[in-house]
Amino acid sequence: MLIAAFPAGPLAANCYVVAAAAGAPCVIVDPGQDAARGVAKLLDEHRLTPAAVLLTHGHFDHVWSAAELCAAHGVPAHLHPADRALLTDPAAGLDPALASQLSALLGDTPPGEPADLVELTDGGTVTAAGLEFTVAHAPGHTPGSAVFALAPSDDRPDVLFTGDLLFAGSIGRTDFPGGDHPAILRSLERVCLSRPDDTVVLPGHGPQTTIGRERAGNPFLRGIADR
Repeated sequence: MLIAAFPAGPLAANCYVVAAAAGAPCVIVDPGQDAARGVAKLLDEHRLTPAAVLLTHGHFDHVWSAAELCAAHGVPAHLHPADRALLTDPAAGLDPALASQLSALLGDTPPGEPADLVELTDGGTVTAAGLEFTVAHAPGHTPGSAVFALAPSDDRPDVLFTGDLLFAGSIGRTDFPGGDHPAILRSLERVCLSRPDDTVVLPGHGPQTTIGRERAGNPFLRGIADR
């Protein structure tokens, strides 16, 4: 298994490239602002060919380069339908102060939808690049937030791409439009706390962690367990 990552754009959103091995097809997870150049570097370095783009949610710092990459490689993007509108109206998912800065930060015209946009469903799967990702709808940070899980194999534990649901030591903010704090706590309990401690968490920002580490030390997860 090959998983390579880099922080993209001014908000340093983690963009991941996932493949069974070097020289194989790959899946791109959360290509945000200015991600196309970083993705191209990883594709060249590891001799990879994109097969799909997976989007954990619709905030601009996670989706900005999706349409560009999908068009360049002729591949589909996968996103939960509850966040679809954010692709063409990114300001709708931001607080007024940040929304007012969006055009200065990113330009006046959002990139729009990928030509081939596939809607995610809770409990469904995405099969691409010889890999199978299980989808869990995990609302709270946004209405359409989703998590992608790779099942364990002989040489690795579960891998969970959590977007902005769960971080090392924290969780996603819920004060933006569409955020829902009780909902994110329910999502964390159902999607994260139900998994083995050795599950590797690859979040939308910051360093990787494990479910066990977060179960023991993340104050938000400990608060859920103590309810």
